[in-house]
Amino acid sequence: MTTGSSSTSRATADGGGISTFKGQDRALRADRLGTAGLLLSVLAATAPLMVVAGVMPTTFGVMGILGQPLLFVILGLVLALFSVGYAEMSRHVHNAGAFYAYIARGLGGTAGSGAAMVALVAYNALQVGIYGIFGFEVSGLFATYLDTEVAWWIPALLAVLAVGALGWLKIDLNARVLGVLLVIEVALVVIFDVAALADPGKEGLSLHAFDPDTLTGAGIGTALCFCVAAFLGFEQAPVYAEETSRPHVLVPRVMFLAIGGIAVFYTISCWAYTVATGPSAIVGTAQEQSAGLLFFLSEDLLGAGFTDVLHVLFVTGMFAAMLSFHNVVARYAFAMGREGLLPAVFGRTSGASGAPGTGSLLQTVISLVVVALFALTDDKPVGDPTAPVLHLFTWMGSLGALGVTALMAAASVSVVVFFVRRGAVAAQFWRLAASGLAVLALLFIVVYTVKDFDVLIGAGPGSSLSWALPAVIALALAAGLVQGLLLRSRAPETHARIGLGNEAFQLEKAARGDS
Repeated sequence: MTTGSSSTSRATADGGGISTFKGQDRALRADRLGTAGLLLSVLAATAPLMVVAGVMPTTFGVMGILGQPLLFVILGLVLALFSVGYAEMSRHVHNAGAFYAYIARGLGGTAGSGAAMVALVAYNALQVGIYGIFGFEVSGLFATYLDTEVAWWIPALLAVLAVGALGWLKIDLNARVLGVLLVIEVALVVIFDVAALADPGKEGLSLHAFDPDTLTGAGIGTALCFCVAAFLGFEQAPVYAEETSRPHVLVPRVMFLAIGGIAVFYTISCWAYTVATGPSAIVGTAQEQSAGLLFFLSEDLLGAGFTDVLHVLFVTGMFAAMLSFHNVVARYAFAMGREGLLPAVFGRTSGASGAPGTGSLLQTVISLVVVALFALTDDKPVGDPTAPVLHLFTWMGSLGALGVTALMAAASVSVVVFFVRRGAVAAQFWRLAASGLAVLALLFIVVYTVKDFDVLIGAGPGSSLSWALPAVIALALAAGLVQGLLLRSRAPETHARIGLGNEAFQLEKAARGDS
């Protein structure tokens, strides 16, 4: 990347067809987040209560996988392997466009451009999809507790506006909001886990769910895809690197704390399900109760009052996840605007908050448009399984999970290439080996995700959606690669900047002789 660095220096000095940095509005505000704030921001995106109440019952009931707790252990190990190289890369590259910046540093600017477009589409899909289930649940709360019918899209659109407003505020304030919501929902799940383990079903504290023989059957591939989506969010730590005081220390620390904490939390909570009903009964109970499994069991173990609080925290947990993903999308847009992959207006921060305001506005507009489109096509009762509100969640969530998993695989390849080119194979050997293993495991998950996409989105065999939705990721990649190739031939200075992030700003200051 030495050529790219010198090209960038020339480009920022004379304009070179790209927008030049004018001041600190081109850099995110540093020292906003410490370990706790960064960890809470990352963990909020995983929406732990939504996973426990939604993903786990579905994997038990729909896919019939009794060994789901063991699956979380396996996925935790796979993602830990990924994190070894990813965290080491974060010590060398500090860029709000984490995934695409890492890929650009290892595989070149054109690959980075393709990854940037995939990241923008995937994270937008993950964020927007949650509005569907959020609106569905809030509508249900109004019907249950207030005997009032409220269309799902009303709370969904109100949430879009609320998240957009918070996205303009300081990230440390966002972290406090996320932290409060996260701590409460985790505490409630832990209370349920303790109650379930203290009062087990007729089979006692059985460890049968950890028997490898329980990971068999036609649904295992789909379950693997479904459960890996439950972890998404931990990989966001490098996105906030520029807003921490010591990114080379804090980002790797938070990543490992996040992946370890998530894996342990999900494994124990999933095991608690099997203990509460008994391993032999969990699949049948999940099929009968569906997404109401957690609330059904908690009412029996802890009473109606506790269950009512769980319902409310289920909603606030989703709001925290929406805000966390919104912040990530805004920062990707900021990084892309700063490096010429989006219009320059997206590469500026807003006012005193130092937040990427234009990127936040872009994400808000996308959310409004998508939610409005699904609302306009919704002519069915909210409880109807074919209602567009439910499609919004399943379609967008599966689409986003596919994109992020593919990015993780590409980033792992990039880690290997990056250190090989630097002649650091011996020094980084065990990290490169971990990244190589992660590539194989992640590609396996990507292939299975595409193969079983019809099951993930609830479409029938042969449905055009089973290939049309994954094609969105392919089209995003193609568009990004074409953009990268065009920049390489028509604006080489801009192409050279891809992945440099705030380093380009520092290079300009050095070229001008600023202190």
